[in-house]
Amino acid sequence: MISVAIDGPSGAGKSSIARRVAARLGYTYVDTGALYRAIGLFAHRNGIDDTDEAALAPRLGEIKVELFYRDGKQHVVLNGEDVSEDIRKPEMSMAASNVSALPAVRAFLLDLQRQMARDYNVIMDGRDIGTVVLPQADVKIFLTASAEDRAMRRYKEFLGRGENISYEEVLEDINRRDYNDSHREIAPLRPAEDAILLDTTGNTLEQSLDLVERTIRERLQSK
Repeated sequence: MISVAIDGPSGAGKSSIARRVAARLGYTYVDTGALYRAIGLFAHRNGIDDTDEAALAPRLGEIKVELFYRDGKQHVVLNGEDVSEDIRKPEMSMAASNVSALPAVRAFLLDLQRQMARDYNVIMDGRDIGTVVLPQADVKIFLTASAEDRAMRRYKEFLGRGENISYEEVLEDINRRDYNDSHREIAPLRPAEDAILLDTTGNTLEQSLDLVERTIRERLQSK
């Protein structure tokens, strides 16, 4: 099986790009960020502090998270409920960042992610795929862009969903997540030593798609 790891900071377009490139290549797309968002949503709904590992860890056994695709769209199911829309609300971004810093949560999701890579040709995106989850991935890409560019993309996504939020709030959230993700003790955000760095600042989505697809094909052909 072939595995492609795409890492990078919040708002870099990892999910949008990985999903579309996976479709082009006929691979399975694994959105690890959605898994962490689902854990954050569980904590939020159950009144659990998403930074408190002692409070959340004993409850992880109550959680079942599944990913499936219908009509080309990813659905996230939390304990039998489709929460695909709920996990994309602005407050879930920081919840996902918080729970992803907890060792118990990372261990809980690690086996699920690795099993998917054993069963299918995958493109998996996240923040530590190439360094921790799939260190033997055939292709590793670190996708990034300027904080301002990433914030504008995320801001437009929120507007498209009717969310009432300002660009300044989104930029502040991006900067805060960058700091948290890169400074956490467990699996901090950083490129794998053998990752290919792709900066998409100023690119259109189509330009970024072509760049990532071309990079994957070239790396696989060189092996």
